[in-house]
Amino acid sequence: MSDLSHLAIPGTEIALRVTPKASRNEIRVAETGLRAYVTVVPEDGKANAAVQKLLARALGVAKTRLTLIRGQTARDKVFRLD
Repeated sequence: MSDLSHLAIPGTEIALRVTPKASRNEIRVAETGLRAYVTVVPEDGKANAAVQKLLARALGVAKTRLTLIRGQTARDKVFRLD
């Protein structure tokens, strides 16, 4: 898993592209930006919750400090660190 602790600055907006139903949970730093892969299906917010938990672990912060501000139903999401 990528260590993203250098991005853990309050007020930072973190954009990433999500791939649900992947073979494993991970966050990768790609040339085009951050990519998140989660194993859960994208229904009832399950994938969003999994991405939030995964991103919080990579940042080294509590998941309650991350707020999804854009992309509730899209693959491209933006989280803000409070």
